[in-house]
Amino acid sequence: MMDFVESDEQTLLRTSVYRIAARYGHEYYSREARGGGKAEALWKELAEAGFLGVNLPAEHGGAGLGIYELAIVCEELARAGTPFLLLIVSPAICGTILAKYGTPEQRSMFLPGLCTGAKKMAFAITEPDAGSNSHEIATRAVRDGSGYRLNGTKYFISGHDEADHVLVVANTGAAAGSGRARLSLFVVPTDAAGLSATRIPVEIQSPEKQFTLFFDDVYVEENHLIGEEGSGLKQVFTGLVPERITGAAIANGLGLYALEKASRYARERKVWAVPIGSHQGIAHPLAKAKIELELARLMTSKAAWLYDHGLDAGEAANMAKYAAAEAGLAALDQAIQTHGGNGLTTEFGLADLWGMARLLRTAPVSREMVLNYVAQHSLELPRSYGEQKKAS
Repeated sequence: MMDFVESDEQTLLRTSVYRIAARYGHEYYSREARGGGKAEALWKELAEAGFLGVNLPAEHGGAGLGIYELAIVCEELARAGTPFLLLIVSPAICGTILAKYGTPEQRSMFLPGLCTGAKKMAFAITEPDAGSNSHEIATRAVRDGSGYRLNGTKYFISGHDEADHVLVVANTGAAAGSGRARLSLFVVPTDAAGLSATRIPVEIQSPEKQFTLFFDDVYVEENHLIGEEGSGLKQVFTGLVPERITGAAIANGLGLYALEKASRYARERKVWAVPIGSHQGIAHPLAKAKIELELARLMTSKAAWLYDHGLDAGEAANMAKYAAAEAGLAALDQAIQTHGGNGLTTEFGLADLWGMARLLRTAPVSREMVLNYVAQHSLELPRSYGEQKKAS
């Protein structure tokens, strides 16, 4: 049965992660992000403490725990004002896929570095013309002797400049009958010949930068194919549920960070000789934000628990991501409003997180696609996009 009280081990993990991150704080994080840094000192200390691979197998250096514990790490880092997008990408998506579908040799090759945080892996699925429709992926991987050659373009790839490898979703042919792309996964070194990257300027203050990747006859050996050729879509979804859960955890953490700052400010800031938090115009919106955030955290916990127990977590993970993105952004916005003009200053460390919080409303899956999922799968309504719409 699901227990709403975290174990002593989980509580210790939560406390320990926050303690490390809080020593650095948002000022450090913001300074690194604005200056083009990677917040490497914080990443290294988290790695040394063993917190970056908590969900990965113990035999490869991880803690052998679950996505619930990785979500704790993500949430507490964000609560300290130091969110890392690469935790969604490297251990949650790539690490999960490699642990389940990699051969023993591949797991030994790639997982130890991810477990210790010494290595980072980016994830490349999005393309300029495919959007949310993975069946339209145009990046091709064609057999060439004992390996494959990749050609195509990937878009909005987080942290490519600090990753050692990138897990690439490529088209390896059309399925018989439907003509849909048969997808396959490949681990590609970021320094591979023919692979180039162009940074995408974005208004998001984060150590992780965004890139367009260009694959021009990039060659990889067959042992860099993960799982069976053509089975990539199933493998991808193994990693996308943890992606949604950890993305929700970061949004929740940002909301907690914002509300902690806002409530402190509302207690201390006085106008007409009383704290501004004594006025319902300040107190009620913050209380509403707190309620909505705790509901989102509850759904995130449910999704992580279901996933870690081998149950279908798709619906819960999508709902958690939707709820957390909405609640986290609303909490941050209300915190900025509570601070008045101070909410937009660098000193108070709120407005520079708006881009990150707003991103989580769009990615890793948009709120509209979550609503499509819930309408179709939870409510059994007719499909609102894709082939059925064309047929009607």
